[in-house]
Amino acid sequence: MEIRELIIDIVLTIVMVISTVVLVMRFWQDLTIAIAATFMMLSLGGLLISLGMKIVSLEESITQRERTIRVNMEEMGKTMTAKYENTVSHIEEIVDGLSRRMYR
Repeated sequence: MEIRELIIDIVLTIVMVISTVVLVMRFWQDLTIAIAATFMMLSLGGLLISLGMKIVSLEESITQRERTIRVNMEEMGKTMTAKYENTVSHIEEIVDGLSRRMYR
């Protein structure tokens, strides 16, 4: 995931932190509470960004597994078709052999 994709989340986190600082400083005018609320909003914003990155990572993983499964299914289909053709030809050879024996 690139920084360009995270810019909106980062900007929203900064806005959330600034609004929290302004809100806390306006109501209580206590620096300790303002700093604690700022760190709390920073951690919440970081958590949301981290969660978004993990979701994107899971989507990419699912897409990759889907491709792998699709390729494996195609290979298995080809293998099964080859085995089927081999079995059919073997059965045809047996039937031809039996037909020859019966008509002799």
